Amino acid sequence: MDCITSTRRRFVQQAVTFAASMVGARGASALPFPPVLAKNSFPLGAVAGAAHPAKPVIAFEDRINTSGIHFNLKNSISPQRYTIETMAGGVALFDYNNDGLLDIFFTNGAAIPSLEKSGESFFNRLFRNNGDGTFTDVTERAGVHGLGYSMGVAAGDYDNDGFVDLYVAGVNHNQLLHNNGDGTFTDVTAHAGVSGVVPKLGKAWAITAGWFDYNNDGLLDLLVLNYLNYNIRTASHCEAVGYPAYCSPVDFLGMPNILYRNNGDGTFTDVSEESHIAQYIGKGMGVSFADYDNDGFVDIFISNDTFENYLLHNNGDGTFSEVGVLAGVAYNGLGDAVAGMGTDFRDLDNDGRPDIFQTCMFGEGFPIYRNLGGGQFQDVSGPSGLAARTSRLTAWSAGIFDFDNDGNKDLFTANADILDNAPLVAHRPYRLPAGLFRNQGNMTFEDVSQTAGKSFLTPAAHRAAAFGDLNNDGKVDIVVTVMNGSPNILMNRTESQDHWILLKLVGVKSNRDGLGTKVKLTTVNGSQYNHATTAVGYNSSSDKRVHFGLGNAASIQEIELTWPSGIRQVLKNVKADQVLTVTESAT
Repeated sequence: MDCITSTRRRFVQQAVTFAASMVGARGASALPFPPVLAKNSFPLGAVAGAAHPAKPVIAFEDRINTSGIHFNLKNSISPQRYTIETMAGGVALFDYNNDGLLDIFFTNGAAIPSLEKSGESFFNRLFRNNGDGTFTDVTERAGVHGLGYSMGVAAGDYDNDGFVDLYVAGVNHNQLLHNNGDGTFTDVTAHAGVSGVVPKLGKAWAITAGWFDYNNDGLLDLLVLNYLNYNIRTASHCEAVGYPAYCSPVDFLGMPNILYRNNGDGTFTDVSEESHIAQYIGKGMGVSFADYDNDGFVDIFISNDTFENYLLHNNGDGTFSEVGVLAGVAYNGLGDAVAGMGTDFRDLDNDGRPDIFQTCMFGEGFPIYRNLGGGQFQDVSGPSGLAARTSRLTAWSAGIFDFDNDGNKDLFTANADILDNAPLVAHRPYRLPAGLFRNQGNMTFEDVSQTAGKSFLTPAAHRAAAFGDLNNDGKVDIVVTVMNGSPNILMNRTESQDHWILLKLVGVKSNRDGLGTKVKLTTVNGSQYNHATTAVGYNSSSDKRVHFGLGNAASIQEIELTWPSGIRQVLKNVKADQVLTVTESAT
């Protein structure tokens, strides 16, 4: 599943070799732009004093059976094996009613070949968090059952009214659902002008979307990620060793992505052409945002399937430039384009620079692109130990979160093969257990899946994963969708005495959700970095609140926030173990 030419591969391999020759021992660089460590930060993820002689076991418990959640992800599998069938299943964690508790929204498929939700079993579903470990289905009252064959979802307060809205991406329908603040939503797609139509091409198959403020005007803009130029009415059918199989994306052209600029009046303008977003045509499956070069403008990483990844640098003038090849993230360390799926874009080694984690297919290993500074990244999946541990896995969603609150962010992967008949056509299992990799504090990762609980031992057809603290106990929980099955509601039961803080940001001059805000946190153990984003993994939208594990530090010396507006805000002597609301200051 590789669509690059041998000439391009040789070029990239030579470039990688040259870059490697410029980098000496890990953490030291001979590049003309050596990485500069932020003051009080610790290279390679070492948070001084945060480590304990004996680490607690990271453990999760699947509470689906007692949660009151009754949802089955249906992809309408057909004898023809239409490619859309294997891609379904999105999830969002967001607080739709502002009661301080994360609610859960699931997307669902539709009937084939009509691609319409012909019955309730195909409805998208919204479950309200009751605060006691159970959830109530409020889909009908909220009016969010959806249209068409749905894929991913993005949560964000686009009109700054204090209530988080939803954008649902899909094969034949995209929807913008405005949160009315009374427990109901209104479909405002047509009025807002965000239907997902690409000029001259029509409605594109949208995989997912993400909210971010690309021009720092205090309004959330919308990036819609489109996949293949594919139509089930004209699509050819594929076989593998005599059995029906989902066609490779190599067999299809990609589609332009769409950037909608928020006009501030409830409508959006398609600026895909003028921003240059439309000219970078890939086969996007995952999107993540971060200001990787700290220039004050949020950049975009797009995980492309069997095609080079894109790192879209925000030029600060309304345009983007594709710098993936030059930055070292277009291809993995072997010079290959991977079958990219999910992604997250956060600082893994506490050096103040966001790194990129990507999931992909069996035989490729999951890349970690370490941000070296100066616009350069290096694939460290080999020395980190992750390549060897993931080379025989396929994973869809991904997440970078500190699951044990030790001050080092860990990795989660939602694993499953692409082909539902993989045992027949590829001689490998379709259903796989999820993966959990503990950050050991030196940019190496230990596979702790076997001890993380029953759910991490149970194979399933995992797809999307969203992350957030469902019960506000300071531990990050995970909700994972399962194809043609019930989701996993993975409650974090890690028995740890380590401390934490969860920051709920309220923008004033910046967007209300505070998305794009960069946070530096300093304790006696050193400094850590994170930023506010909901675009995580595959088809998913995670908790907008910013989580930090603090290790054994019971208090925080300083929290420094850099808002998208440019306002710098500093909090001092902050108590640990709380959900803290931070409202953007005036200056």
